[in-house]
Amino acid sequence: MKPTLVLVGRPNVGKSTLFNRLTRSRDAIVANQPGLTRDRHYGHGRLGRKPHLVVDTGGFEPLVKDGILHEMARQTEQAIAEADAVVFVVDGRTGLTPHDKEIANKLRRIDRPVLVAVNKTEGMNRGMVAAEFHELGLGDPYAISATHGDGVRNLVDLALDGFPEPEEEEEKQPSLKVAIVGRPNVGKSTLINTLLGEERVIAFDAPGTTRDSIEIDFEKNGRHYTLVDTAGMRKRGKVFETIEKFSVIKTLQAIEDAQVVILLIDARQDVSDQDAHIADFIVQSGRALVVGVNKWDHLDPYVREQTKGLVARKFKFLDFARFHYISALENSGLEALFKSVDAAYKAAMAKLPTPQLTRVLIDAVARQTPPRHGVFRPKPRYAHQGGSNPPIIVVHGNALDHIGDSYKRYLEHSFREAFKLQGTPLRIQFNTSHNPYADKAGK
Repeated sequence: MKPTLVLVGRPNVGKSTLFNRLTRSRDAIVANQPGLTRDRHYGHGRLGRKPHLVVDTGGFEPLVKDGILHEMARQTEQAIAEADAVVFVVDGRTGLTPHDKEIANKLRRIDRPVLVAVNKTEGMNRGMVAAEFHELGLGDPYAISATHGDGVRNLVDLALDGFPEPEEEEEKQPSLKVAIVGRPNVGKSTLINTLLGEERVIAFDAPGTTRDSIEIDFEKNGRHYTLVDTAGMRKRGKVFETIEKFSVIKTLQAIEDAQVVILLIDARQDVSDQDAHIADFIVQSGRALVVGVNKWDHLDPYVREQTKGLVARKFKFLDFARFHYISALENSGLEALFKSVDAAYKAAMAKLPTPQLTRVLIDAVARQTPPRHGVFRPKPRYAHQGGSNPPIIVVHGNALDHIGDSYKRYLEHSFREAFKLQGTPLRIQFNTSHNPYADKAGK
């Protein structure tokens, strides 16, 4: 088992920068703004002699008793409870603050090793900068620069010095990556917490609570998943803060990296054009899709009927996806939701034999031939699979560049029905054969 190193400190001292340095990634959003990180963010440490896990936490406000800061403090305390060692990050340029002393009072009471990392000391006399932090009573402080990497490796080796070399881990089963996306405050974090059975991410009754994409390993019915909690996506015209723009980019990346996407919609709000725009991006990205209409509990029958009609009209282009009416808070409908996730992934990765594809194509053309284009009538002849996730079907024949969108949709429906490809977009590519006599006929 790898030891876990938890990064703790007040806001804007460089914890996320240090996290990215330790994991050699850019997974955590970094900006010169306090309070950016809110949830626990896990990563694999790739710096130092021993393999380890690194946990980034939000700015620690141990004395706040309510609001989002209190929720962030609870997340940090949970991370400390899981830690094997804690790195208390302080700001060498700002110096020792009363806030640092409050956090130190908390950390002195835990039974885990605590190292004080004095960050942002590049270009400074490190001995002098670190000296005042002896007052915290947590041992010798270590001057580092997370931005430049100065002193970071030594700090990690020191933090992990007392732990044995971890045994080689058994090869993990492949994990199905599922991104949960939607507008702000539709219940994405609540859904993840309900599935995990714990408050793993902050679920707060205010839009914009989640700012980063958080990956969480999860097992259900013997299958391994990686759930990705994402920031809510508002209309482009309403996104003003630079941080929110980064959050949206991270969400779009999470969609493209996922194997299945769950699009959450709030049943108690009008289904907006923004919901449709998000769905369209998922389809254009070729990701398998399941739609969850959340907060379905306590709605009267009339409102439910109206909502179903509105959902059907707004998402007419998602005829391939399954829709589930759920309550993440009440754990209602989630079993069926995940069955559809599995089915959508299976459809996205389906192997489609060439003889069967060609037979379905020939039968579809026999039922309805392509419309004539001038003197030409397109002649589809055979088909084969060109890729997976999403499935790509390559159709060969003559004059296929004259096939219109309506006939393409007809073929798509025929293939989808024959191979039961529900839950995934389907791509059809036409490959027109060259006519060797075309030039001679012209002469």
